[in-house]
Amino acid sequence: MTSRRGFIKGGGLALFGIGLGGIPGFLAEAVAHTKEPGLFNRKKIMVCIFQRGAMDGLMAVTPFTDQYLQQARPNLFMSAAKAAKNTPLIDLDGRFGLHPSMAAFESVFRDKRMGIVHGIGSPNNTRSHFDAQDYMESGTPFKKGTDSGWLNRAVGLLGHDGATPFQGVSLTSSLPRSFYGENPALAISNLQDFNIQMRGNMNGANLAAKSFEDLYDQTSSNLLKDTGKESFEAIKMLQKTDAKNYKPANNAVYPNTALGNSLKQIAQLIKMNVGMEVAFAESGGWDTHFNQGTDTGIFARNVNDLSNSIMAFWTDMGTLQDDVTVMTMTEFGRTVKQNGTGGTDHGRASCNFILGNDVNGGLVHGNVQPMAIENLEDGRDLAVTTDFRSVFSEVADKHLNLHNDKLLFPDWEGSKIGVMR
Repeated sequence: MTSRRGFIKGGGLALFGIGLGGIPGFLAEAVAHTKEPGLFNRKKIMVCIFQRGAMDGLMAVTPFTDQYLQQARPNLFMSAAKAAKNTPLIDLDGRFGLHPSMAAFESVFRDKRMGIVHGIGSPNNTRSHFDAQDYMESGTPFKKGTDSGWLNRAVGLLGHDGATPFQGVSLTSSLPRSFYGENPALAISNLQDFNIQMRGNMNGANLAAKSFEDLYDQTSSNLLKDTGKESFEAIKMLQKTDAKNYKPANNAVYPNTALGNSLKQIAQLIKMNVGMEVAFAESGGWDTHFNQGTDTGIFARNVNDLSNSIMAFWTDMGTLQDDVTVMTMTEFGRTVKQNGTGGTDHGRASCNFILGNDVNGGLVHGNVQPMAIENLEDGRDLAVTTDFRSVFSEVADKHLNLHNDKLLFPDWEGSKIGVMR
């Protein structure tokens, strides 16, 4: 018989928003014994942001002294010199320059609260978006079909035995691969609306309902009702808040974008103290094959949104910053050489950003060799010199106090790189 949690994973139960004005009476009745929000002990929270499409790490954080890179990108290379033909890079350390549209990150980098890892990627050399994302989210880069994601395993290691349905939350319309598995996780696309939908197949019948009440009434299956119980609990917890009129603290201004709105809602859940410990959001549009641009254009808009959204979230956290670490990830990087359409193609290594008060910040970690052809992977790509599991495990271990790498990342036997204090 299918287990309840197994059904959650297969069916992809998602909360497409939790309504704040007219919660049906039967829902409150269904969760009469639910623990009220704000009664959980304050916990550490890890926020992961997946940049889907493969970010060009060489443009986000450019080794601007590299003459080989300059030659490979005659139209895309950016300089840190004040006399540059476009807005200059922000010189971080005399070798690496931050893209000018990410200026919001400069202060936390200088304050040693943001670390950057360059040359990070997967040991699997696939350049397929789907496969690379699957491997990164499962945490098993040489094994297809792993039945759990690394964030779901992290939730399991945290324990607490389902004390809250909010322990793992994704601000997405469906549950991401990272959260697949036996441990409870929710996908919530919008806190302001009330509409829940079940997607999946159970005994050959596709189940969909216009409302949670329809879903509850349509079946007498104890299995389905138990599956929905966790969502009833979530609704009860959110019932007493007003998401629509949420006011960020410290004059934080979130971009009116998908990522900005997701991080704003994660901030609200953190402040509600509903027991969330792992949060997930995503950012799209990083597949820059065409017209990538330099200080303006597609890439500049994307990194501006990423950095401004994260910094609005960080500002909003205020006195809660000690409890939170933010980490970005992307499935792979882009080619060293620009292509014929003003963009870059699928590559290997990229970079990521880690923000938090327990981060070994103010440094560009990792090993980036000069981009002479003999140093490039397959003669074309920035080589992966840091396995993503080295970084993900260190952040999770240090911030969430997990310390079980064998379970978190099976088959990995690497070492940490010192990105956390």
